[in-house]
Amino acid sequence: MDNTILNFYSKIPITNVSRETCFDFESLISMIREKNNEINIISKKTAGITEIRERHIIDSAQIIDFIDLNKNTTCDLGTGGGMPGLVIAIVMKKLKNSLRINLYEKSHHKCAFLKDVSKKLNLNTKIIQKDIFTVKNIETGTVMSRAFKPMPIILNLINQNFKKFNNIILFMGKSGKKILSETLKTWDLDYEKKKSITNNDSFIINIKKIKKKKL
Repeated sequence: MDNTILNFYSKIPITNVSRETCFDFESLISMIREKNNEINIISKKTAGITEIRERHIIDSAQIIDFIDLNKNTTCDLGTGGGMPGLVIAIVMKKLKNSLRINLYEKSHHKCAFLKDVSKKLNLNTKIIQKDIFTVKNIETGTVMSRAFKPMPIILNLINQNFKKFNNIILFMGKSGKKILSETLKTWDLDYEKKKSITNNDSFIINIKKIKKKKL
């Protein structure tokens, strides 16, 4: 593999991103691009190889140091084409961690794609073809979500449908500061922020506890 590609993936905040992990990332990119000709896995505007590496693979993988590695499962809500869930599952394979990634997605076609990728790359995932809003009493370690629903909707969903969780990881875009400020008017959150390594206007938020305020 080209050293330029290996150096590119070295941006991911883990020690020594292996050649095998990079091969899996490149295989994922190929499968995304192929399937994107049939169904909308990702936006056509970000479907170039370099764009996928930066805006989807690196962007998803940067949350790895927020993932609770001590639990049996992690949930990706409304995973769509598998970001960040598939990317985290690829990283977990190298770490030889037994953590299973539960990918919730209601689209039949996208679930078929997720299952195909998971099988070909031998990933420890479970593809759950359900509308996450209809699933109750979920227990997990980390809950993660990227480009799914607005922050207040996700917090309401977790508050109502999750029986137990350790932390919530959300990707916040250009309007993230404003959204967080508005959300804090109705929610008490114990959280920390980390600047995105792929976009200067974006950040990752890691939420440990949530409690709805009595207004």
